[in-house]
Amino acid sequence: MTPLRRQMTEGMQLRGYAPGTIENYVQAVAQLARHYHRSPELLEEDEVRRYLLYLTVDKKIAGGTFSVALGGIRFLYHKTLGRDWKSLHVAKPRPSKTLPVVLSREEVWRILDAVRIDVYRVCLTTIYSCGLRLMEGVHLQIPDIDSARGILRIHGKRQKDREVPLPTATLQLLRNLWRIHRSPLWLFPALTRQGVQVSVAHNCGPVTHDSLQSAFRRAVKQCGLHKRAHVHTLRHSYATHLLEDGVNLRLIQEYLGHSSLKTTAIYTHLTREIRDAAKDPINRLMQRS
Repeated sequence: MTPLRRQMTEGMQLRGYAPGTIENYVQAVAQLARHYHRSPELLEEDEVRRYLLYLTVDKKIAGGTFSVALGGIRFLYHKTLGRDWKSLHVAKPRPSKTLPVVLSREEVWRILDAVRIDVYRVCLTTIYSCGLRLMEGVHLQIPDIDSARGILRIHGKRQKDREVPLPTATLQLLRNLWRIHRSPLWLFPALTRQGVQVSVAHNCGPVTHDSLQSAFRRAVKQCGLHKRAHVHTLRHSYATHLLEDGVNLRLIQEYLGHSSLKTTAIYTHLTREIRDAAKDPINRLMQRS
């Protein structure tokens, strides 16, 4: 780790940034360095401004992706290096109006059944059945389970903890998996490259984000699905399926850990029941009187 990366990382840790945010911000700065083949410390303001233009105009990255890149670059130059550059105040992510991809229940189970490695399959199943973000899922620990109450404690974004219902079937899957790896801490301990469980004596960490995403992508491809699905799609599907089953929107907001109901309300546009209710009126548009 370079001194600059360590300084930036420690600065975010002192400010209480979530581990996932730290990882994403550091990666964003690393991509800037690779673009210019120089340390970000040596770049001028105009070079950074042109890089941000490159991301938006040439690469046309999504608003959320740009927001992460801008956040990491701002932290580096404003907080770590003390350079109060005007261009970083002016830059803003493009508003995104893209609706999230949602899988049907049948598609979810086809994908999960296609994941052959136990730790990945159970982790992905937990993410779906509890509506978790990827980071929240991979970092689950043994003490986070309250089996007596059927609750899973989630350590969410911006240090906002919440509790979500833990389905009985999911709890049983977690127990069966633990009997295999018996990690004293992690629900989903990391694997070796051969897919063999690492001995707990090695004090291994949890599965990585990349390995879980790769396992999910392989399963989607094996199923022959053409939707642009990724691990976060399971969370979108969870919310949509609960709405379709009549669960109150505010309760879903609480389960997802959304600060605003407006964020959760996007799923009302995606439910099958709402679309089906419009079919007859739409068909009547083509009926001649």
